[in-house]
Amino acid sequence: AGQPDSTNVRKSIVDQLIMQTLVVGEAVKKGMDKSTEVSEQIELSRQSILADAYIQDFIKSNLVSDDTLKSEYERFKDSIGNEYKARHILVEKEAEAKEVIAKLQKDPGSFTKLAQEKSKDTATKTKGGDLGWFDPRRMAPEFGAAVKLLEKGKFTDEPVVTSFGYHVILQEDSRPLEAPSLDRIKAGLTQQIQQESLM
Repeated sequence: AGQPDSTNVRKSIVDQLIMQTLVVGEAVKKGMDKSTEVSEQIELSRQSILADAYIQDFIKSNLVSDDTLKSEYERFKDSIGNEYKARHILVEKEAEAKEVIAKLQKDPGSFTKLAQEKSKDTATKTKGGDLGWFDPRRMAPEFGAAVKLLEKGKFTDEPVVTSFGYHVILQEDSRPLEAPSLDRIKAGLTQQIQQESLM
């Protein structure tokens, strides 16, 4: 249990085992091991121990090769996707959002100014709606999906509705998300591969 080895710890463990053995003996004398409820619990414990033993044996017998680990890591890196740099203007009503889009269509360079004037997002309003770099999976699903569909330098031609209101989004740039190093996720990746092999 993570305790340092000492004479006292060993004595305490031995005392506990002796007491447990004596108590089990008394329970058997009383026939408690024959009751349905206790028998079921014993069987469940037996099954759990056997399942754990099988899994440990499977893991020892099916070590994950470096090639498999590297291949899975490359697949993981490919699945990460991009992060985006974007601005948005958040308004309460669809009509307001459509009005903003109409103004942007006449003057695409006015996004920052319009965000400062119209956006109700107090965190980004003063920065011209600038959201900085973000992973779209961390945004409202509708917002993240809309950003991924936009080309660099383009804004949404229809309002994007989320629980916050109506957004007009300008996608400024994108770049591949940086994956954590293999060393950092090696243990978790190994476990995932072993679990998939077990199923």
